Amino acid sequence: MLALSRGEDVSAAWMVAAALGSYAIGYRFYSRFILRRVLRADHTRATPAERLEDGLDYQPTDRRVLLGHHFAGISGAGPLVGPVLAAQMGYLPGTIWIIVGVIFAGAVQDMVVLFFSTRRDGKSLGQIAREEIGPVGGVAGVIAIFTIMIILLAVLALVVVNALAESPWGTFSVGMTIPIALFMGVYLRYIRPGRVAEVTGIGVALLLFVIVAGRWVANSGWADAFTLDPRTLVICLVLYGFAASVVPVWLLLVPRDYLSTFMKIGTIGLLALALVITLPTLQMEAVTDFARNGEGPVFAGSLFPFVFITIACGALSGFHALISSGTTPKMIQKETQVRSIGYGGMLMESSVAVMAITAACVLDPGVYFAMNAPPAAIGDTVQAAAETISSWGFVITPEQLTEAAASVEEGSLLSRTGGAPTLALGLAAILSDILGGDAMMSFWYHFAIMFEALFILTAIDAGTRVGRFILQDALASAHPRLGRFRSSSWLPGILLTSAAVVGLWGWLLWVGVNDPLGGINTLYPIFGISNQLLGAVALAVCTVLLVKSGRLRYAWVTAVPMTWVAVVTFTASWQKVFSGDPAVGFLARRDLYQDGIDRGELLPGAADMSEMRTIVNNATLDAALTAVLALLVLVIFVDAARVTLRSIRSPESVRLREAPYAESRLIAPAELIATREEKAELARAGLGPGGGIPAQRAPGTKETATEEGSH
Repeated sequence: MLALSRGEDVSAAWMVAAALGSYAIGYRFYSRFILRRVLRADHTRATPAERLEDGLDYQPTDRRVLLGHHFAGISGAGPLVGPVLAAQMGYLPGTIWIIVGVIFAGAVQDMVVLFFSTRRDGKSLGQIAREEIGPVGGVAGVIAIFTIMIILLAVLALVVVNALAESPWGTFSVGMTIPIALFMGVYLRYIRPGRVAEVTGIGVALLLFVIVAGRWVANSGWADAFTLDPRTLVICLVLYGFAASVVPVWLLLVPRDYLSTFMKIGTIGLLALALVITLPTLQMEAVTDFARNGEGPVFAGSLFPFVFITIACGALSGFHALISSGTTPKMIQKETQVRSIGYGGMLMESSVAVMAITAACVLDPGVYFAMNAPPAAIGDTVQAAAETISSWGFVITPEQLTEAAASVEEGSLLSRTGGAPTLALGLAAILSDILGGDAMMSFWYHFAIMFEALFILTAIDAGTRVGRFILQDALASAHPRLGRFRSSSWLPGILLTSAAVVGLWGWLLWVGVNDPLGGINTLYPIFGISNQLLGAVALAVCTVLLVKSGRLRYAWVTAVPMTWVAVVTFTASWQKVFSGDPAVGFLARRDLYQDGIDRGELLPGAADMSEMRTIVNNATLDAALTAVLALLVLVIFVDAARVTLRSIRSPESVRLREAPYAESRLIAPAELIATREEKAELARAGLGPGGGIPAQRAPGTKETATEEGSH
């Protein structure tokens, strides 16, 4: 703040320091307050992973491995793409929201949802809403949650397609993580049970090898086999999503997510180290004119509400609530671990968002806008782009744009929208300063592209599985004869619901891939709105549960962020549907292109009349989805308010659907690093650092049966 007030340059290292310091304070004090005072977590209570262990969905899992799985599951496009796009409004608004939002909203949501789902046998957010709020709000919640889930998965998959299309290096490296994960799953389950450190070393070594080998493949005769067009990648992603949803969690989902977490944390950690060593200056303005006039070329709209919608997963993400009420509560060993996994995992994701916006803001602003503005705004030549961007006050020359593309061995960087290429260029510029210099710019750029694809793909497999859980619960509750769908052992139900989920998001992904205006431009606005609407729903459900469980005095913990997010998202929904500006409002865009069709005139973005009609149809679809989702969420809020008031007035009438208390026999630490007392308890029970059930210890062996399963 001193530097800003004096008009001095601001180092990117200060952003890292501000973020990490804030996270440390929030985790040390606020998350502990929520765990002990608000939730009153009980380490003696058996979790569903212990009580319902089936080796398929319910599996007590080492907290360190589970944190890796959870972080990989929640980490999608949001913390990478959203902050990069929001950088057009300056580095200050986005960074403040990322840090403040995660401490008081995002991490709180993840932690509280994980706790309440664990208390309810790992039920999905939709089923919890139906049971705790009522049939009207519950049904609206299930429909809204499932619809939003499909939209989120489609957008996540679209970012992967855009990153891997025509990239043999990225496709090979990301594809090879699947057999590596299968090997790790079998290794831990049958070959060397419980050897987490051992298999981690093998997995990381193999991961690094395939990253390097990807460059060899790209320069060999095998390149054509791994050079896939977007439509082929859609099919591959659908098949992968189906497989990941069906096979046991220990075989593919958990080891793959755990493995990819090392690459994610390693890359972000390396980026943070590079920022501290090189101390680059933030070149983007603190607050740009686009934040005031709402006429940004990257996305139109004013700072409020659109910066809070664009930055989704870095501060608050409704998608996380689905993971926290999907796979993770079925694998957590102890209730007390919700702090390190739920709150801590979200802080880790927020750090990714801080790195993303920092990497974008250390670039020359002219290069940033050249990469993120569409051709309709800047033209399709470096001369036209340089002239237009310079007129906005960000001086750039055609030679600078050409040199930037040549430095990463790309023909052009103009209009590389979606955020991923911009983050890759920023990351490459920072890392090359300490590792390799200009000669390594191309390597780091393509490495970052592959890193982003791997980062996002792990959210697709976990999300598809959660979507299957939601659909199974919904079908089982619809009619008594469909009750078998809830069974985790009935294979036909698993196959049918998995196919339905991947079919729906696969169709929406296909629409995005074939959209004339670019799938990101069509789908990302409803991604941001629906994601935040889902976050508001999750916080509303948590508020109801806090009141019903006798914690009215602490209901503000979730009620305050819920109110803020609701105001932001309903404002954004109204503007995206009804704004008269075609750059903002879906209906205005539809009318503009429909008028063009009626006049027989082609408008920017369309090559022929068929594409004009596609734009009209997509704008209509966007408007309808946004309006319907907002109405469904409004119904949920009204019903939640009714239940809350009734619970306050008549506490004796409250009925909670918690699973009955069962004493836990499993011993495991609450945090990643065990305390002295926890180490002593594990030693007395003859258990390793992963924990387990002493009663299941086999004579003459070093590991317990539960230790083996927990890994």
